[in-house]
Amino acid sequence: MTKVLGVSIYSENIVSAVATICSSQSDPENRKPKLISATSAHGLVEAAKDITYKQLLNNFYWNLPDGMPVTWVAKLKGAKKIQRCYGPDFFAATISATKNLPLEHFFCGGKPGVADQLAEACQIKFGNHQIAGTYSPPFREMTDSEMEQLGQQIIRSGAHIVWIGLSTPKQEKFAERLCHYLSGGYIITVGAAFDFHTGQVKQAPKWIQKIGMEWFFRLLVEPKRLYRRYLEIVPKFIWLNFKEFIDFYIYKKGHI
Repeated sequence: MTKVLGVSIYSENIVSAVATICSSQSDPENRKPKLISATSAHGLVEAAKDITYKQLLNNFYWNLPDGMPVTWVAKLKGAKKIQRCYGPDFFAATISATKNLPLEHFFCGGKPGVADQLAEACQIKFGNHQIAGTYSPPFREMTDSEMEQLGQQIIRSGAHIVWIGLSTPKQEKFAERLCHYLSGGYIITVGAAFDFHTGQVKQAPKWIQKIGMEWFFRLLVEPKRLYRRYLEIVPKFIWLNFKEFIDFYIYKKGHI
């Protein structure tokens, strides 16, 4: 693991992460849900503003480097093997890898009907028919009673992996609440993956993703919804990391 803005980031790649998930389901000690977040610059900036949220992320099993900027910073800090673990790609790789394994998936998130569309997309695109159930949560915060009912629904479905497709930081907080009503398996937050794989939102071309400009592409696609977010996130992420590197350099120089 490598710390980026005080948050532990998974320092390997999608292939390694998927292999771990596929093999660990047979672990008899796997009694508590493992929380995984696909964490981008957005999540790290939110964590920098809210210490409680930062602590929440650091209690997750993994925080995958969802964006190229996070990956670049981690590499500068010595994580030589790290590769971007983009949420939609991680989702696709896991669904594909588990299509012939006795692992069931549950989709939670999106607007009404999106989770059901995702279940159909998984059958068509990835050949995975092992979708145990779906749920579209209300836009408001759910009550404890509603969370308990959702937990019981997931348990009855027999799902081993629960995918959460909401926005950051709502989805990570949702996952943390939900884990108290489940036992075993994984709860994985993947942001816009639901919308991308169902065609609700257009995904940036790979070359734009590789140069770290996906945020700009998404801003062009959804300007009204995203301009305030990126107006804050992009400069703040750059500034916070620059400040962290300067502080580290000064500290190191003072101890030579």
